[in-house]
Amino acid sequence: MTAASTSTASPARKIGWLRSPSLVAGGIISATITSAALLSFLWTPYPPLAMNMAQRFQPPSLQHVFGTDQFGRDVLSLLMTGAQSSLAVGVVAVAIGLVIGSALGLIASARGGWIDEIIMRMCDFLFAFPAVLCAVMLAAALGAGMGNAMVAIGVYNIPIFARIVRGAAAGVWVREFVLAARTSGKSSTHIAIEHVLPNILDIIVVQATISFATAILAEAALSYLGLGTQPPTPSWGRMLHESQVFLSRAPYLSIFPGLTIVTMVLGINLLGDGLRDLLDPRYARER
Repeated sequence: MTAASTSTASPARKIGWLRSPSLVAGGIISATITSAALLSFLWTPYPPLAMNMAQRFQPPSLQHVFGTDQFGRDVLSLLMTGAQSSLAVGVVAVAIGLVIGSALGLIASARGGWIDEIIMRMCDFLFAFPAVLCAVMLAAALGAGMGNAMVAIGVYNIPIFARIVRGAAAGVWVREFVLAARTSGKSSTHIAIEHVLPNILDIIVVQATISFATAILAEAALSYLGLGTQPPTPSWGRMLHESQVFLSRAPYLSIFPGLTIVTMVLGINLLGDGLRDLLDPRYARER
């Protein structure tokens, strides 16, 4: 390959992300809602927990863009503040699954044998306890709360990351550069961290985005059931639960939290699809 062809290939790789509509759309949607959550730490149109009974059930207007709820609270302010809980649960839950699950997957692929078998059977056991069921058990033992929801969703993510990392790492362990590292006397742990992990980071990143969307849905479901974020902290799921009594009188109380959840999950899924296409070597060759 000539120097000229190399220099022209590089800019194409740099602007490859612009050619992925999913990545651009998902990034814009996710960044918008995340920015609203960060902005709510400093400013909201109205104090999110301030009640004004004289302004109950005000429909969407210039004064209250998304209307007010049964206590006269501004719905937009509640949604902005509720995004903090959803994103916090998503980040912590995915971090738990990513760190522990990836470590277990790397150990299973590096050691093999009975260690691999034990780790995979542990993952099968964890798969028997979905996030909601795990949260119910934690709530029964420790009480409902956002912290327990984080742990429950995080535990659910552990076997997902473990299986994906193990499968991806198995293909790297037979590569020539890994065999060369073995020949040079490097330990399995050293090889896993220095050679295997960097070559599967793209798969881990994509799975993290998918799990993040799932965590947001799970947090909304747990809050809807009263097992997640507790009052008075705003939560998208609990807003849906409280609004179902007023469907005929104020349907917007259900519409706006539902649309926010759907939009956020859609944005993250689009972002994950875009990252998968961008990081896939076959996609890079096509570009």
